Amino acid sequence: MTKRGLLERIDAGEAVIHASGYLFEMERRGYLQAGGFVPEVVLEHPEVVEQLTREFARCGADVLLAFTYYGHREKMRLIGKEDLLEPLNREALNIAHKVGKEFPDKLIAGNICNTNIYHPDDKDSQKQIHQIFEEQIGWIAEAGVDLVVGETFDSISEVEIAVKIAKEAGVPLVIGTVLHRTAKHFRDSENYFVDDLKRVKDLGADIVGLNCHFGPQTMLPLLKEVTTHITDGRVAGFPVAYRTTPTQPSFGNMRDRELCCPERLPVEGISFPVALDPFTVTRYEMAEFAEEAVKAGALYIGTCCGGAPHHVRAMAESLGRTTEASKYSPDMSKHAFYGDDESLKDYNKNFAENF
Repeated sequence: MTKRGLLERIDAGEAVIHASGYLFEMERRGYLQAGGFVPEVVLEHPEVVEQLTREFARCGADVLLAFTYYGHREKMRLIGKEDLLEPLNREALNIAHKVGKEFPDKLIAGNICNTNIYHPDDKDSQKQIHQIFEEQIGWIAEAGVDLVVGETFDSISEVEIAVKIAKEAGVPLVIGTVLHRTAKHFRDSENYFVDDLKRVKDLGADIVGLNCHFGPQTMLPLLKEVTTHITDGRVAGFPVAYRTTPTQPSFGNMRDRELCCPERLPVEGISFPVALDPFTVTRYEMAEFAEEAVKAGALYIGTCCGGAPHHVRAMAESLGRTTEASKYSPDMSKHAFYGDDESLKDYNKNFAENF
């Protein structure tokens, strides 16, 4: 059976589910340092990355993402390990392909992201960015992937560099962009953000949209603005799995009013990035997002920071799919207090309201 490609699926009206969130999940599990967020775990504990990729696949992700987010030259320079740049990228791609052999219908994706060095008036930084994307996309293309996913770009000029190089490499490209609290334009542009996304699509990006910073509640209205103007389904939305709100629209500046000890946080009073636990969304909120995003016309959806396999499974099931992991989806019928199985003890069921 020939595997269907990304655009073949999207253009047939089929939603494609993407699972990222590796960075935060690896930090939670104790394999990655918050702050620099460099994915050295790819080389230090490849078996852990492999297992998380497998978990996402079992829970219904259509796209298996090579974990090279923040695995670019600038990040490796910051930790003094530029010599590990190519081995890290190649190993991440190998891991995605390895898991892909177990799930032959899945799409394999290379990953690029923001560099944090772009400045509109600095030509040298733009040359460095060109080099960063040229290296990573070169390795990605050599690995024979099905697509490239670019994430968390807040400067549209940086996106344009990535699009140019990906187009030259001939690999389908998904671009996820970030809006900050202003939520109407990118950092280096005064244009309406949807107009910039349309232009990026015209330049050669196959799918464009939003990712990161905004959770389901605050991303969905923005995503609907995009799908109002881009109506071919080639729109992406993968929010963080945190409960952002109109008063705290972006997870990068959230404050937990109930926190006992704000002075303990790395940046006093700011929950990002290591005290976001109270804001984590439920699987049902991600499922609701998936339904509404697809209904609005965004056919490339998924998770970003904070997202975990159970979120992905709920999204897949909300679209009517049965995943390998659906065998373990919640079934409360046998629960001692909340179940309805006739063999359960009334002594416990009658106590449920006090449980």
